[in-house]
Amino acid sequence: MRKLFRKKGTKIEKSANGHKTHAEAGARKVGIKPDGEWRKRNFITSVWIPSLFKARVGSEGKPLFPVLDTGQVGVTWIGHASFLLQFPGRNVLIDPNWAKWLKVIKRLKRPGLEIHDLPNIDLVLVTHAHFDHLDRRTLRRVAADQPIVVPFEVGNLVHDLGFRSVHELGYWENYTQGPVRVTLTPCHHWGARVLHDHHRGFGGFIIECAGRTIYHCGDTAYFPGFREIGKRFDVDVALLPIGAYDPPSGREVHMNPEQAVVAFQELGAKTMVPMHYGTFRLSYEPMDEPLRRLRASARKHGITDRIAVMHEGKPAVF
Repeated sequence: MRKLFRKKGTKIEKSANGHKTHAEAGARKVGIKPDGEWRKRNFITSVWIPSLFKARVGSEGKPLFPVLDTGQVGVTWIGHASFLLQFPGRNVLIDPNWAKWLKVIKRLKRPGLEIHDLPNIDLVLVTHAHFDHLDRRTLRRVAADQPIVVPFEVGNLVHDLGFRSVHELGYWENYTQGPVRVTLTPCHHWGARVLHDHHRGFGGFIIECAGRTIYHCGDTAYFPGFREIGKRFDVDVALLPIGAYDPPSGREVHMNPEQAVVAFQELGAKTMVPMHYGTFRLSYEPMDEPLRRLRASARKHGITDRIAVMHEGKPAVF
């Protein structure tokens, strides 16, 4: 059962389930308190100030989007956690972010394609409210009277941006648009946009279309829920984060590359595409470290041929 709310002319479909159900579904909220070591380093002097003087790299060219056969999916990494998924006749955009700045955090790698070179977008997904995933300015530019899907209690952040309808999901709930079926999955993170709104939801998405299944896990630390997701879905391509694992607070909020490999194996997915690295420097580890560690871990586990490292703006077909 679902309830329908209206705000400023935009439909917001909201789960009728209570938040207790969401918590019981397997999500884990990160503790807010920093660990005891966080004061020993200075993020401003060691990371933030050097990033201000670092030149942006990468180029933005006209992408060559593939012509897809039945059973194929096109994946284009835009940078950070932003992806374009293309199925025959459907284009899905996840966590789109073309921002040059996250407030005071500088973007260090360009998106690889201009936002106006996107194809017509049929559906937009946002995993949670953090500024590096929910960029209102970008969303306003891609909104073209299509639906947007967000976790519970996030809809009011996007309802005024030009989307036809806003669909809030609880864990394991789904939304269907034509041949595309989207399911919100649990994760180990938190969803606050600012300090005082910890009621907001967070999660990942399973996207099913034309016999293919793509998993975008959003932001997450490693947690036991990957096995459950793998039991419920036969994942073809898993988009998994490998960066920002040494945060200024010292909190456990993201996976490191070795944990991402374990998560990939527990999912039982066929291919892993790494994300959430190399775009914004959000933590202490060097920008080039996550990919080096991922490749080393993949060699150790004998899965090098199942890791697909993508370049911003360059579509790949799976």
